[in-house]
Amino acid sequence: MTAANLLARNGLRVLLCEHHHKLGGLATWFHRRGGAVFDVSLHGFPVGMIKSCRRYWTREIADSIVQLKDIRFDNPMFQIQTTFNREDFTKLLIERFGIAPETVEAFFDKARSMTFVDDQSLKTRDLFEQFFPGRDDVVRLLMEPITYANGSTLDEPAITYGIVFSNFMSKGVFTFVGGTEKLIGLMKAEMEKNGVDIALNCRIDRIDVEKGRVAGVVANGQHVRAKSVLSNGNLKSTLFKMVGEEHFSKPFLDEARAVRLNNSSCQVYLSIREGETIDESACGDLLFTSTAPKFDTKMLLSRDITSRTYSFYYPRTRPGSNRYSVVSSTNANYDDWAGLSPEAYEASKKDLIEDTLRAISKYIPDIRDKVDWVEAATPRTFERYTLHEGGASFGTKFEGLAISRRLPEEIPGLFHAGSVGIIMSGWLGAVNYGVIVANEVDAFVRSR
Repeated sequence: MTAANLLARNGLRVLLCEHHHKLGGLATWFHRRGGAVFDVSLHGFPVGMIKSCRRYWTREIADSIVQLKDIRFDNPMFQIQTTFNREDFTKLLIERFGIAPETVEAFFDKARSMTFVDDQSLKTRDLFEQFFPGRDDVVRLLMEPITYANGSTLDEPAITYGIVFSNFMSKGVFTFVGGTEKLIGLMKAEMEKNGVDIALNCRIDRIDVEKGRVAGVVANGQHVRAKSVLSNGNLKSTLFKMVGEEHFSKPFLDEARAVRLNNSSCQVYLSIREGETIDESACGDLLFTSTAPKFDTKMLLSRDITSRTYSFYYPRTRPGSNRYSVVSSTNANYDDWAGLSPEAYEASKKDLIEDTLRAISKYIPDIRDKVDWVEAATPRTFERYTLHEGGASFGTKFEGLAISRRLPEEIPGLFHAGSVGIIMSGWLGAVNYGVIVANEVDAFVRSR
């Protein structure tokens, strides 16, 4: 969407094809009976979103972004309340965790200096061992929210952690007042004003390649000629399903096949009955919880859930409604859900809901009396609505970036923008990668 907006603003003819009946992809929302509205992915993003939206979208969008000031952790190692920025984390690490001030400053400076072109050999595990050897509690504080934010693990390149972490540490966590539907609505209006042709319910069946160059797409069975194509689909789906491996060189294909998909998620959506409230002083804005004795990636992904992140939505962040809602999110493996029979699948979703209600009652004791709607989403749900292989919440692991960036070298006119561990996953990553690739598409089209 960002790329389409910029390209149209620059005077190019742009057709945006969206397979779903509304724009946004995983940045979406849905309504349920009684006036409940749920945001699927509007949990929080860094302050950089304000600058990017002001520059590449509109001031109205940028001015609707506000800070979430109450981020909490509750696990067997510690209970903490924080504004989730460098100043507060520095104080916590020094006063609460007893880390030397010079070590804390050196760590922050190291993370801040990282870029996505840096050496990938340093792993996140090694980064923590370098600054905080043997401190599982510090690792948990620094790592758990970033695993939630982009799916990274201790064994990923340290840059996939450092870039995301330092972006949040700049000023904290932010959200969009008014919900996802308002944001996407404003973006849609801006694109239309700039001349983007938007086609909903328009699935790309194939990307056409003629004489080694992009020729257009087949959308809903109809051929559409184009000088360039920018895919926002899952990287592997783009290569192997929409284009076809016969159009790529063998070395490129070998690298592409080795790219790993990122993990997926489960979510439980809880609507609070109209007239009922949630005690903000007991819950905060974002609450990272775990019953696991220490940070463990395998446990984070396990069907036997030990870690949940709760996003609380209050009337102050959704003006115009007095309704409260909660989204409980957990990292998940697609394979744990993919092979279940319809009966087993529904039973597992009911178990997920029941476990979540049991877990959140620690923070909202009378939750069962307050809720008027509960439902669950799994990796299969995300696969259905986004078409991402494995329901991957964050696209591919970091090695997918090189493949994504090299697509136009393999097939002139073919570009890709998506979540491949670049810069920032999620909202800010989507905007920034869209900007980067829009500039490349613009230069390519004008050179022909």
